[in-house]
Amino acid sequence: MIVVTRLNDSQFAINPDLIERIHSNPDTTLVMVDGAKYIVTESMDEVIERVAAYRARVIALAYEPQPTTQRGARQLGLVPLYEEDPQLGDAGEPLPLHPRRK
Repeated sequence: MIVVTRLNDSQFAINPDLIERIHSNPDTTLVMVDGAKYIVTESMDEVIERVAAYRARVIALAYEPQPTTQRGARQLGLVPLYEEDPQLGDAGEPLPLHPRRK
């Protein structure tokens, strides 16, 4: 997400992957893929720079060494690791799959 500022000086975060176009005449307008429009105080160049910095950060995070779990899988950091309970057994085992009923 990138943070931009409305004309009333309130800030909000927006997903840069959903920006379709940016207009600058005279105010900078972000046009989203769903048709929503947001007028912001940042210049077009500033918005483009923030989008580029956001994407560079996402790529950099993908290449950073990540801690691994006990099984050697990479921990994404999005969800805390499940602490295994000896009474419940191995929580990491896959669930058995069953065919669909028709």
